[in-house]
Amino acid sequence: MNSTKKDEQKKTYRVLELFSGIGSMRWAIQRFGRLFEIIAAIDIDPVANSIYNHNFGPDTAKNEDILGLTARRITELDVEVILMSPPSQLFSCNGASENVNDHQGNPFVHICNMLDELHTVQFILMENVKGFVRSESRKLYKRRLSTAGFHYREYVLSPDDFGVPNTRRRYYCVAKRTPFDTPAGSIIKQPNVNHMVPLKTIGEIVEREGKHLDKYLINLAVLRMRLRMIDICTPDSTNSSCFTKFYTLYTGGTGSIYCPLLRADFDSEYRNMRCAECEEHRMLFLERLKMRYFTPREIARLMCFPEDFSFPSGTTDEQCYEILGNSSNVLVLASLIGEIE
Repeated sequence: MNSTKKDEQKKTYRVLELFSGIGSMRWAIQRFGRLFEIIAAIDIDPVANSIYNHNFGPDTAKNEDILGLTARRITELDVEVILMSPPSQLFSCNGASENVNDHQGNPFVHICNMLDELHTVQFILMENVKGFVRSESRKLYKRRLSTAGFHYREYVLSPDDFGVPNTRRRYYCVAKRTPFDTPAGSIIKQPNVNHMVPLKTIGEIVEREGKHLDKYLINLAVLRMRLRMIDICTPDSTNSSCFTKFYTLYTGGTGSIYCPLLRADFDSEYRNMRCAECEEHRMLFLERLKMRYFTPREIARLMCFPEDFSFPSGTTDEQCYEILGNSSNVLVLASLIGEIE
């Protein structure tokens, strides 16, 4: 190996995390194995920052409004890499009609407007909801990247593309100063095969059954009304639906629920329930299914957080679900951080 290659392998990247959340980007860069120094991690959400600091050390993430961040400050910090996952409210499915000129105060637009002044920055990874693809904000971001001299590739990827039993389709954009080896053209929807993992079943993700899980059991009356609208996972399932920040607040459309019976046994019990002659018997069959919500730890595993990731004491399940629903899959992010040269 020549000296240049050795130097590249030893290079430590100076990283700025914007909208840092609970540290998905940081966990990803650690998972990939790059040498890095986090210069600053910034988020305005105190709960997210408390979780970040619980895992990475006191005062590592700062409660700060990104609107106060200047190009001069970023340059003085000699930042080389920016990792960011801006809030998605403005980039939802309604984003197609959004006019970013109506939101000059939003932090993402603020970052876009600084790009041509960030001369030390060599690499940017940005993640957002799939709806970002149809937004005016995406057009603005690409224009600003090009004007600032960045080359970029766009992706729409999901963990199940990598062998993880969870669907969470998201938009990603990798931008860097040097050209890519091959032009990307349209949005890339195929994962990097170097980051595939053996397909796991849901049974390998969930916690061992016990009384401590009883608090996650779903109210039978709610199940009776909503069962047809819910995605149900069993131990032998090989996928789960996207978990949103509204998980457990609304039953249906916010994430899968779990039944400890194997699929064939579940289907049999479900048929028996539907054929029961009275409502009382139907409720008894439903009770035997022992359907419950996934725990925060189980959702964190589906999002590829490591086992040593944890929540500080005092963090409620509701807070955990909300913050995980706003987070990103660590494995997918790690595959894209591999684009750093």
